[in-house]
Amino acid sequence: MQYVTKLLTTLLLVWVGTIQAQDAYTLSAGDTIRIHVYGEQDLTFEDLLVGQNGRITYPFLGEMKVSGQTASEVQQRLVTGLKPDYLVDPRISVSVVSYRPFFVNGEVNAPGGVDFQPGLTLRKAVALAGGFTERANKKQFVLIAESDPERKEQKVGLDYRIEPGDIITVQSTFF
Repeated sequence: MQYVTKLLTTLLLVWVGTIQAQDAYTLSAGDTIRIHVYGEQDLTFEDLLVGQNGRITYPFLGEMKVSGQTASEVQQRLVTGLKPDYLVDPRISVSVVSYRPFFVNGEVNAPGGVDFQPGLTLRKAVALAGGFTERANKKQFVLIAESDPERKEQKVGLDYRIEPGDIITVQSTFF
């Protein structure tokens, strides 16, 4: 019984952590969201891509800028926009279906874009990119963070937490 209680508690904490991580995540171009309006099939969209301009187009409300907002903030904007004129009591949920990719290049076996997953570290990202090549420097990596407006290179280690849009370069070693 105690084992079952611990297991349920752990699962609940993981679920809450996932909800909180998604709630704190700010949308940007390349993300795909799901908008579900209960009881309104015509207003429900399963795979809505945030365009390069950071906007989506939604019935009755037109073009909406969602870049820089969380799923909860978009949800509230939809409720506010639909409530006065279109729906009496809109019940809406907005969630992230897929995150924009990050990029791993340099001394990895499969360089390129990799789908982001919450909680991803550089160590796991390298594994998703096919692992290190023989010439890879496994101690020091160069990162350009999408969140950095100056796009400056910074040195990071294997435990660095990846964010969508990041560009990681695995450098080569001379020995």
